[in-house]
Amino acid sequence: MNHLEYMTEGTCSRSITIDVDENGIIRDLSFFGGCNGNLKGICALAIGKKASDIKQTLKGITCGMKPTSCPDQLAKALEEMGY
Repeated sequence: MNHLEYMTEGTCSRSITIDVDENGIIRDLSFFGGCNGNLKGICALAIGKKASDIKQTLKGITCGMKPTSCPDQLAKALEEMGY
């Protein structure tokens, strides 16, 4: 199991905890801080999916005038994990 505690930058959420199994499937995902309902939704949609697919889908999403977002930070965390 590949595990990461990722400190986010430029978002309301402060960190992301991710567990990805040996097949590259996201098994556990949680955000600390941020918009609770939206982040629970992202987690529900991502868990059980391939980390590489989630990274590709979420990379580059912005939030308002910010150059990043919680989904984009998740993509960056997954990239840091090698996906």
